Amino acid sequence: MSLQGKTLFITGASRGIGREIALRAARDGANIVIAAKSAEAHAKLPGTIHSVAAEVEQAGGKALALQLDVRDENAVKAAMAQAAAHFGGIDALVNNAGAIKLVGVEHLEPKRFDLMFQINTRAVMVCSQAALPYLKQSAGGHILNLSPPLNMDSKWFAQHGPYTVTKYGMSMLTLGMNEEFKKYGISVNALWPKTMIATAAIEFELGSRDAFKRARNPAIMADAAHAILASTGRSISGRLLIDEEILREQGQSEFEQYRFDPAGGTLIPDLFVD
Repeated sequence: MSLQGKTLFITGASRGIGREIALRAARDGANIVIAAKSAEAHAKLPGTIHSVAAEVEQAGGKALALQLDVRDENAVKAAMAQAAAHFGGIDALVNNAGAIKLVGVEHLEPKRFDLMFQINTRAVMVCSQAALPYLKQSAGGHILNLSPPLNMDSKWFAQHGPYTVTKYGMSMLTLGMNEEFKKYGISVNALWPKTMIATAAIEFELGSRDAFKRARNPAIMADAAHAILASTGRSISGRLLIDEEILREQGQSEFEQYRFDPAGGTLIPDLFVD
């Protein structure tokens, strides 16, 4: 269950869950491509591709920081080629980059929907397509999409249908690529948190950190992603997984260490999780 020597291409890895997945793999001695737009520090959202690259190196991995807009398919292809040339291949793609706006159809600006669709759904296709030639050459390639189970209860569409559509699009692509890429021995899965995760992006969307008292930290998603990406022979593939569930399958039974605030109240379930 080690990623030593494996090369992971992680989008949106300059902060939050993407950063945590990168650091967890780095502790195994993996090669990490930190692909994100943030090359310079943001006043409200800490972390850049360069700061995470330094953290990866300190944790025991090797890093390549690439500034990338996943909406630009030509830039994505060039980044994949650069990453493969730098590390000698690509073993896993983690489609972590995301955009969120929890607004219904009545009040959502079309350009905001375009942004969510391009980053959440379209980029999964674009990045997977660009990574595919290199994943084919890996001894058991992986694609991991940060998207939810397909919960069709109308409550998940009522208040923020546009966002739901773009995230479910990622999950449907996961199921499709699992079947399509089976012949190449590539595992394709999705991963989603059971509870709210304390990240700067969520703080920015909610407008405060109050909910963090009832949230988990990103380490649980990183440990779950590690379990999936370290699996072999497509033993885990074609699944829309929940972080706690996959860790329980791996034999873990204690989860209190993941609380953001050990003294916090009842954990808040994440979107799309009943």
